[in-house]
Amino acid sequence: MKPLVAPSILSADFARLAEEAAAVGDADWLHVDVMDNHFVPNLTLGPPVVASLRKATDLPLDCHLMIDDPDRWAPPYAEQGAHNVTFHAEAAADPVRIARALRSAGALAGLAIKPKTPLEPYLEILPEFDTLLVMTVEPGFGGQEFIADVLPKVREARRRAESGHLRLHIEVDGGIGPDTIAQAAEAGANVFVAGSSVYGADDPAEAVRRLRDKARAAVAT
Repeated sequence: MKPLVAPSILSADFARLAEEAAAVGDADWLHVDVMDNHFVPNLTLGPPVVASLRKATDLPLDCHLMIDDPDRWAPPYAEQGAHNVTFHAEAAADPVRIARALRSAGALAGLAIKPKTPLEPYLEILPEFDTLLVMTVEPGFGGQEFIADVLPKVREARRRAESGHLRLHIEVDGGIGPDTIAQAAEAGANVFVAGSSVYGADDPAEAVRRLRDKARAAVAT
């Protein structure tokens, strides 16, 4: 699967979100971190902001829900026009039911796991999902250091997806930049969330292109 770069607006200027989205217009997805100050100790955006972003950009919105009770709150993000809605396995009562509700609402369904959460309990339900997000930092805050120890989970997920003939996006989020994207790509990831390495650059659009090129080169060798 071709590499997709998803700049995270968590690192953008929240007072200028439409402009910040336009600054990465060549990106593949736009990553939207939703935090509720319960599942993680931070508070960010909700459905009204997602709806406003949908009107301000043509980029597919990749909503990552770091929230409690996604069984209740995940489907509205699909209804607001999100392209991909990912919720955390650790917070979900019935992941399969949520995935089916998201797909019925027109979005891709994503399942996220924290760095310390094992992959094995969720392998059997991967066919219900379009995206598996393997966190490469602890969720909640941007700017953290990449945790390479989670890459075996990425490798196993990609192996299972290929052996089961699944079209599964494997996404990594946290500490992704020029020095880490190649190893994530080599492990089998194809969607790369990048915050500070994009929005902290002088030219965010060029930063996106360089990251994508590095990911492509990593899997071409």
